[in-house]
Amino acid sequence: MTTLSRLAATIQARKGADPESSWTAKLLSKGPEKCAEKFGEEAVEAIIEAVKGDRAKLTAEAADVLYHLLVMLAARDVTLDEVLDELDRREGTSGLAEKAARG
Repeated sequence: MTTLSRLAATIQARKGADPESSWTAKLLSKGPEKCAEKFGEEAVEAIIEAVKGDRAKLTAEAADVLYHLLVMLAARDVTLDEVLDELDRREGTSGLAEKAARG
């Protein structure tokens, strides 16, 4: 099991937990919109660090982005496996061709 898989499983397990006992449960209890907002905030922070060029800070912010992405997905009952299956489906397809097919 990968680190992301373990994290996704932990997040899933926290869905029914007491919001006072877990940051993840607290986020999830606020609903999908708040989870999406928090993901967006973390993504912006990662962008800022990428522009600044601080590798350590970018690494930390990227970890936050991945965590909050998984929380946002869990809030909408989308699993990591579903996302990975979509990536597998796209593998070997030109990014330009894939984008054109969507749009």
